Amino acid sequence: MGTRSIDMRPRLDTESLALASAELTRRDDRLGAIVERHGIPPLWARRPGFPTLVRVILEQQVSLASGRAAFARLEAAVGAVTPERVAAAGPARLRSAGLTRQKAAYVRGLALAVARGAFDPAALARMTDDEARGALMALHGVGRWTADVYLLMALRRPDVWPSGDLALATAAREALRLRALPGAAALDRLGERWRPYRAVAARILWHHYLSTPRRRRNGA
Repeated sequence: MGTRSIDMRPRLDTESLALASAELTRRDDRLGAIVERHGIPPLWARRPGFPTLVRVILEQQVSLASGRAAFARLEAAVGAVTPERVAAAGPARLRSAGLTRQKAAYVRGLALAVARGAFDPAALARMTDDEARGALMALHGVGRWTADVYLLMALRRPDVWPSGDLALATAAREALRLRALPGAAALDRLGERWRPYRAVAARILWHHYLSTPRRRRNGA
């Protein structure tokens, strides 16, 4: 009989998100202005597990709408997005679903790792942020951005800061009135002021980014 994964790490929920948002607005008037204008950001929670990790991989370097469309095509091609079905599909079938050669390799590699027991998504819940990030980044095709988005959205960790995210950098430039788009290192330095709620600060900035009418229409 297998052991259940018990999540012992702090996880954001609607109540803690609201409390942390209030704390950040007290600390930083610029974040406070976003919350006053647009309200507390959504939780944007995703269910932990293989399908969500596949979807985040498909969202790499494309819009959220493009990532959703790619996942829908994959689902149409293989049925339920499980490690077994994706591994059995083979590269050609994944490519026929519209996945690029690179992303087909990443997704199938993940499926094989899970199916063979080399990687267990459920085990991430027991790990620290750094441990979970390292386990994810050991997978072929999973870089820092993918790992951080999964930790932030699926595991709902409160202090993850995805400094490689272009939308976050754009929102920071606009909301903080920076002269230039901050790179990852500059964004990391900016995020230090919002510990231990950097994931909440990211949601507030994304809320600003997505509240622009043009971005709402285009699905970001």
